[in-house]
Amino acid sequence: QVPLVESGGGSVQAGGSLRLSCAASGYGYSSYCMGWFRQAPGKEREEVASISPYDVTHYATSVKGRFTISRDNAKTTLYLQMSSLRPEDTAMYYCAADTIHPYPGGACPLIPQPYNTWGQGTQVTVSS
Repeated sequence: QVPLVESGGGSVQAGGSLRLSCAASGYGYSSYCMGWFRQAPGKEREEVASISPYDVTHYATSVKGRFTISRDNAKTTLYLQMSSLRPEDTAMYYCAADTIHPYPGGACPLIPQPYNTWGQGTQVTVSS
């Protein structure tokens, strides 16, 4: 298990920016697929972005061009830079790691199911 702790959420006006961080502790972090997901009240958890051990990134259509996922393996930290935020981006944001399945090559999955380790979430609220 790789405990994950998110931070950086908050309240911002539409058009603003936030940078989320996810600190991972444990061995082997750099070998895992990692991802960001979000869940708004009354809605299912949805994908935001994923990143492979080799920095191959994959984005949901709704955030492409506005969000950037990155990882610092030396600091064992995952990031999500969010720009041009919209009210519909309001949600609890979670980082996740797949510590079970071997890296499949190419882009990491953008669905929640393969990810077995989750953080507690950080709230992002965007006002219009």
